[in-house]
Amino acid sequence: MSILIVDDSTLARAVLSDILMGNGYDDIVMKSSAKEAIEYILKNSCGSPSDVSIEVDLILMDGIMPEIEGIEACRLIRNIEGMADIPIIMVTGKTDIKTLQDAFDAGANDYITKPFNKLELLARVRAALNLKYEIDKRKDRERELKELNKILQELSSIDGLTGVANRRRFDETLEIEFKRAVRNNKKLSIIMADIDFFKEYNDTYGHQAGDDCLKKIASVLNDIVKRPGDLVARYGGEEFVVILPDTDEQGAKNIALLAKNNVENLKIPHEKSRVGEHVTISLGVSTLTEDIATRHQLLKEADIALYESKKSGRNCVHVYSANSNTPGHCDAKIIRLSEKQLEKKHKVD
Repeated sequence: MSILIVDDSTLARAVLSDILMGNGYDDIVMKSSAKEAIEYILKNSCGSPSDVSIEVDLILMDGIMPEIEGIEACRLIRNIEGMADIPIIMVTGKTDIKTLQDAFDAGANDYITKPFNKLELLARVRAALNLKYEIDKRKDRERELKELNKILQELSSIDGLTGVANRRRFDETLEIEFKRAVRNNKKLSIIMADIDFFKEYNDTYGHQAGDDCLKKIASVLNDIVKRPGDLVARYGGEEFVVILPDTDEQGAKNIALLAKNNVENLKIPHEKSRVGEHVTISLGVSTLTEDIATRHQLLKEADIALYESKKSGRNCVHVYSANSNTPGHCDAKIIRLSEKQLEKKHKVD
């Protein structure tokens, strides 16, 4: 426990120090003025602005000092970040009600009158340090709870199997990004992806293999979208969804195609697939336009585009197109690019 003694009297500092050290308090710091004390406190503070740690557990403050008196010094110290809960005992020769009231108003916790009684001094110091100990314990508990809540919040937003964001996190993020895109007149794209004939894969290879397959697909998607604002989420079952802020239609299309090709390159055997010999995915892309009024509409258009990919034979990418009088019309052209072309086109911010 570190005790800071602030007194302009050399004798008073020596007497206080001797009494305290003689009773087991050996971490004593002495300053001859309030200015020196404040400089010491500022120099020995550490931690982030929201969690400052001060290397002082108790201050014994003389009431009458040159330049800055004890009451004013107390007020100044209380305004220093991290000093709100540090006990301050005023050591004063004045015992009138006004002086004591002013001291308490300035932030003092207790007082000792000069000349002080040794037993009274030790009792008040012990009580103040016990108070500090209890405050520190409370802060530690609050810090632990805050960290635990943060961990629980993070866990509650992650899909337990694949490690990517879950549906809840996706819904929250899409709402935020949609509002931001509309407010700032920015682009926003969505990719929906579905593993082709996944039921048949599970029936053939078992659910453990199915889980491993889902993990690998999630990993591929995560590896492709690397910007801090991008989000990959498991939408449900074998479906995944990707949120791409500040991404236009062409950019989202390129990312979707890269995802399709990279999944193929995994070469996960799928003998019951009606697309090929390996696991493949179908993808649908939608991009925010002036005609889209809600995030639900943007998501629905991505889902429609995904449906068109499945109708077109799967293992392909469709982009929702608003250039048709037919609701749900999709660009019927299946876009297929070589890996080299895709890598050249796909730029990660």
